[in-house]
Amino acid sequence: MTKSETYEYLEAHGVAFEVTEHSAVFNMAELESIKLPYPESDAKNLFIRDDKKRNYYLISVKGDKRVDLKEFRKQNGTKPLSFASESDLLNILKLTPGSVTPLGLLNDEERKVHFFLDSDFVGSIIGVHPNDNTATVWLKTEDLIRLIEEHGNSVSVVSLL
Repeated sequence: MTKSETYEYLEAHGVAFEVTEHSAVFNMAELESIKLPYPESDAKNLFIRDDKKRNYYLISVKGDKRVDLKEFRKQNGTKPLSFASESDLLNILKLTPGSVTPLGLLNDEERKVHFFLDSDFVGSIIGVHPNDNTATVWLKTEDLIRLIEEHGNSVSVVSLL
């Protein structure tokens, strides 16, 4: 889905959202130079896989958090984890580096990626890319979870320190 197709998808599914257009950002450090309306709700997204390339995960946390993959593995009972390759990102989520977003799960045709969402987002809004790193979409976290579950991907809301 392109950025405009993502907006159309959200509208077609009755999701209220707000968009902040900005220059392309490829990491959280670059995002700090952008004036965002809800910086406390911006998500950092990690696309990871297990050591056998059988299980893929997307982890979304508050932008100021760090994710310890060893601790995450212990908490969630996974095999050893590492970042997925650019080719996995493109083949599975149809995304390029810097554009990783939970909305990319809507491109996961096999519904093979498990989504882990930081519980700090529950009851508030979340800011994610619309499958393109030149904008941030702000929507209710519950709407995001609903869209992903309706698409057929599994979702776990977890406490990530």
